[in-house]
Amino acid sequence: MSTTLAPADLHARPADSTLVVDVRAPGEFASGHVPGAINVPAEHLDDLLPDLRAASQRRHIVVVCAAGQRSAAACAKLAEAGVEAVGLAGGTHAWSADGLPVHTADRPGRTVWAMDRQVRFTAGSLVLLGLALGRRTPKGRLLAAGVASGLVYSGVSNTCGMAAVLGKLPFNRPAPGVLESARAALRS
Repeated sequence: MSTTLAPADLHARPADSTLVVDVRAPGEFASGHVPGAINVPAEHLDDLLPDLRAASQRRHIVVVCAAGQRSAAACAKLAEAGVEAVGLAGGTHAWSADGLPVHTADRPGRTVWAMDRQVRFTAGSLVLLGLALGRRTPKGRLLAAGVASGLVYSGVSNTCGMAAVLGKLPFNRPAPGVLESARAALRS
């Protein structure tokens, strides 16, 4: 069985036979997602495992993120728990690039940046801060070196510790009741 599904193949599937689970942060989900997708941030998969397991008995589960890395990790985690799921090849980036419809959620206030943009901004800011501090004291450059080494490790390991930390910020966490809504959607 394939571990990924092409965007066109997902789009062609009947909606009642497929459950799309988007594992991105709530702000990313709100900025644009596959129509009908349920938002279950990756760090909350464990909380909803029994419901995901039950839903997988009724429908095929397709896991979605921005580009495919987080959905692949989520699929592996679900497989360990006995839940059959496939990822969307290329994530919502590929879905949009194929010209398929994207749904955006109405969110009052400021739009939250996508996680990769938050990571780039934070990493860049920390490197600049380290270089500026390095003008006063050479030890300040260690901040820039630490961020650079973290980025190299992130590239080699295909993980992102900074995204995990940023994901815990209030604007990246689900609003109260969102997980209960996801649980109800999984049960229906």
